[in-house]
Amino acid sequence: MDAVLAACRAALDRPGRIIALTGAGVSAESGIPTFRGKDGYWTIGAREYHPQELATREAFDEMPWSVWAWYLYRRGVCRQAEPNAGHHALVRLASQLGDRFALVTQNVDGLHRRAGSPDAHTFAIHGDISLMRCARDCVADRWPIPDAVPALARNEDVSPASKALLVCPRCGGMARPHVLWFDESYDEPRFHLDTVREIATQAALVIVAGTSAQTNLPWQVVTLGARAGATIVDINVEDNPFGDIAERSGGVVRGPAAAALTAVADHLR
Repeated sequence: MDAVLAACRAALDRPGRIIALTGAGVSAESGIPTFRGKDGYWTIGAREYHPQELATREAFDEMPWSVWAWYLYRRGVCRQAEPNAGHHALVRLASQLGDRFALVTQNVDGLHRRAGSPDAHTFAIHGDISLMRCARDCVADRWPIPDAVPALARNEDVSPASKALLVCPRCGGMARPHVLWFDESYDEPRFHLDTVREIATQAALVIVAGTSAQTNLPWQVVTLGARAGATIVDINVEDNPFGDIAERSGGVVRGPAAAALTAVADHLR
């Protein structure tokens, strides 16, 4: 860990952006399960669906209220969780570094926002489960899911009262969860594609925490940063492709994200 901290300090002394790239491993320490795993399975009728089958535009078009029910259950799980020390460490980094800092998160649970990470420096590239937008894309705007829409128990149906609230405020059509589905692509208006790639080309340091290179834009952040000469640090409980890059640069920490991010934030203060 000492060598990683020294590499972070050396990167901070160079010009360039400081990027934290976070994934499910950060939220796991707040008790949010990885929904690609067994906790994400969902029963509709007599069939059990895998998350990668439900988290698609195709599934939403075929059975929108079943997909909404799954997301409202997940939203309830996320709302019960609290930010952990890793989230708070990144808030401190944002405060210390100002406009140099950028938080790029794959997590849709909103815990970074609830911990206090500033909106101007936080890029939720997979969306936010507490938000909705027009299912017909009449505008790119998104809105909070109304508080009157309750969390659902596992496999509970969406009530008629909730259905009446899950509509686009602009056109009155059905709303959808503001998340990036597996059969959709990143874009700038909704998922900060161009902004995040541009920031990555300016990076002096990329701290990867709790993610393992399974989606495209995080991979671009790390590889674009590496090409720009950034120091890459990988914090994860398991080996992963990001670690292969980090081993040639800033180093690897194999352990929980919260403790490592706290150590980095304290060292760079």
